[in-house]
Amino acid sequence: MVAVIDKEKCTGCETCVDICPTAAISMDDGKAVVDADTCVDCETCVDECPSEAIHME
Repeated sequence: MVAVIDKEKCTGCETCVDICPTAAISMDDGKAVVDADTCVDCETCVDECPSEAIHME
């Protein structure tokens, strides 16, 4: 499984970028992007996203 960003819901707040323990999330054009090779499926971003824009797939 890997974290997936819903671009429609993402507000670009960067909360996920700040809390990701492996730095797998970055910003591109104001939206979060997940590097699937770096993501360790910890779900921290899912729990912390204030706009509920992240889910696991």
